[in-house]
Parts: sequence; structure tokens; C-alpha cells
Amino acid sequence: MHYKRILLKLSGEALMGERQYGIDPKRLAEYAKEIKQVVNQGIEVAIVIGGGNIFRGVAGAANGMDRVQGDHMGMLATCINGLALQSALEDEGVITRLQTALEIKEIAEPYIKRKAIRHLEKKRVVIFGAGTGNPYFTTDTAAVLRAIEVNADAILKGTRVDGIYNVDPEKDENATKYETITFKEVIDKGLKVMDMTAFTLSEENKLPIIVFDMNTNGNLLKLISGGNIGTIVSN
Repeated sequence: MHYKRILLKLSGEALMGERQYGIDPKRLAEYAKEIKQVVNQGIEVAIVIGGGNIFRGVAGAANGMDRVQGDHMGMLATCINGLALQSALEDEGVITRLQTALEIKEIAEPYIKRKAIRHLEKKRVVIFGAGTGNPYFTTDTAAVLRAIEVNADAILKGTRVDGIYNVDPEKDENATKYETITFKEVIDKGLKVMDMTAFTLSEENKLPIIVFDMNTNGNLLKLISGGNIGTIVSN
């Protein structure tokens, strides 16, 4: 598959590196270098990051907090991660824009589809913060929504495992990896790839999802270059 424009989805937890919470500057710098390699190939890159390394609205709600309040806190956590990644990318000389679904005009642009596409056309990396701007929607859903809006060719979901397996490979050494799988098969087998809202939105819009290991150096570039990396989910 040839990629002109991708949306990279990163979990907030991935930014913790070896830490228990927060942001590991070493991991952040590694990610920035990986993304720079892809930008240097002329690929247009949009990014959505979760906020689970700082705050997770669902966890707050489970402890008695108002869910809407908790989700807004989670959205702000994604903005913190977005600022951190923007800084790391700019340290690598990559021009980056942070756009947010909640207006925080002192630190980021508001999300405007046409402006985002223009940035991408100019080979600037665009980070989308604050999820969809609505409670009850995950950053997975935000990633799919933004990818559809900016006409990305695929969603690349960077995780700590190298694809989708029939069972958890971290718990079962006999787990079998899928090279390719359909949306329907993922649902029928009950495999956890994204939350169902994000997943069905991707399926309806025929937007492929590639799940791959982002923590292995060079994997992102190999994937973009047509290497057999990760698992492709498609219609």
C-alpha cells in the first residue's frame, strides 16, 4: 500500500517509557526521530496521542468523579502530551502544529479541517489534541474521525506489541499473529484493537488500521516503505 498521508495514533502510556507516570524525555526524543524519518520521505503526518499517562477520564469516573469532568481533564492531558511531542519534533527540526478541539488559543490553534490539510500539504506535522472535544469519546475515536476528515490513507496505531494476535502475546507464548484481518473477523473473534465506536467508524469509511510495534527503532519507516510490519485491518 502506498501512503501519501497517514494518521499516527500513539497511546499516552507509550510516552511513559520506563516511568510509572508522566513523560519520559528519552522515549519522546526516540519517537520524534522516528517521525522525522518518515517526514523526510515526503509523507504527510498527522498525530493523535492519548492522555492515559497523565489522567484517564474513565478511571476518574470509576472513583466517583463526574464522567464529563473527568473526560475534560483527560482531554487536557492529551494537550500536554501534544505540546511535549511538538517540542521534541521541533528539536529535530520538524515544523509542527498543535490543533486542539477545545480552544486554548494561547498554546495551540483551534482545530479547523481546511487549515489542518493546508499544514499537511506544506509537510508540517499536525498533532490533534483534546480528542473530539466531547466527553464519552476516546482518543481512538478522535484518531479515526480526524483521519477521515483530513483524508488520510490509513491509521497507524503504534503499540508495544508487533500486531494483532488471537490471544494476548504477553500472557501466552503460543499466541498466533495475524498478518491481515478484516474488521468483521476482529469483531467476531472479540479481539481488542480499538474501542467499538472508533472501530465501526473506521470500517464504515473503509479506512484501514495498521497495528504495529512503535517501540522498535526503524519500524515506522519500514512500515511506510512497504515492509511486512504489524497487522493490517481492512474491509
